[in-house]
Amino acid sequence: MKLRVKLLMWPLMALLLGMAMILATTSPQAAAEKKELPSSYAPVVIKEDFATIMTRMKAEKPKVMDRQMKLLNLRYDLSDRPAKGVTMTRGKPIQEGVRAKLAAGMTWEKLGAMSPEEIKDKGLWPAGFLPLPHPNHKEGGMLFPKFMIEEMKKQENRDLTRFDLDFDLPDHFLPEFPPPIFLITRPDLGDVSQGKLVTRMNYYELFNGILNPKQLEGLRLLVTPFMQQQFNQTEDRRSELPSQGVACFDCHVNGHTNAATHLAGDVRPQEFRHRIDTPTLRGVHIQRLFGSQRALKSVEDFTEFEQRAAYFDGDPVIATKKGVNILERGSQVHDMAEVQEILDFPPAPKLNIYGKLDPTKAT
Repeated sequence: MKLRVKLLMWPLMALLLGMAMILATTSPQAAAEKKELPSSYAPVVIKEDFATIMTRMKAEKPKVMDRQMKLLNLRYDLSDRPAKGVTMTRGKPIQEGVRAKLAAGMTWEKLGAMSPEEIKDKGLWPAGFLPLPHPNHKEGGMLFPKFMIEEMKKQENRDLTRFDLDFDLPDHFLPEFPPPIFLITRPDLGDVSQGKLVTRMNYYELFNGILNPKQLEGLRLLVTPFMQQQFNQTEDRRSELPSQGVACFDCHVNGHTNAATHLAGDVRPQEFRHRIDTPTLRGVHIQRLFGSQRALKSVEDFTEFEQRAAYFDGDPVIATKKGVNILERGSQVHDMAEVQEILDFPPAPKLNIYGKLDPTKAT
């Protein structure tokens, strides 16, 4: 009888011991002590409802932006100092002067006379030459200037506002808006944008009769919004309302840029990803390597894989969840690339028709 009782007790003791171990490993203290392992993937299962996420991130926003602006002002001279007589195509002044700040008492002449080892040992490397972090580098994502957000609201009633972040660079450092468009195929027309931001609402009236049918279809796709990591319809978005997404020309506005920022999607872990300042598409016909890893060998590769990868921070799992738009290479990508290949640089008034300096105009 005693043996039978002992035999019955062993399973009970094992069960109690197992429960104690589970409680120990799931206690708040154990959870705090448990080291979080790094992962290449973004979180797939979101364990907060959208209202909670938005309320929390809105409350954190002032602190995040204050930290970012303090960093910018520590590293750079952000004052508005336009250069005399030097402007962009439509007249917006170009900023002048070196803007990276030096340590107190240091000059560029003194720094230039020092050896690399001495600069390193004394910690005198200008912080303005270090990679600039995204306002929220832990998360990243597309972030648009205020003037772009306002114009898109006006034209399409589509909101590119993020409830968690604001754009951080002053307007006087940004490209003129909207930028002009010059076409390699029609230099006789000059700026074909007519001073407008090209969107779904006006691309047809602006370019019908200028572009061929394939190019017109390509332009339509370049101004059509598709789902993106921060602008989508899931609870893991950063727009207050479910979003239609973003378009290629939301960042590469009018085939140029509005300085919208993002993080490189093809570098992991997260803390080593670099902030991207959206590049212009002008002159891509003479460029044959694209992407921060130089892995995209044509503008067609760039166009196709931007939506497969960069739109969702390089994570195909998240892309599937949020609604990736897979572009068809033969018809859609080819048409979009044809438009990008004819985007020209603005005319240089001091160059002649052969691309050489005109001695009567150049100084």
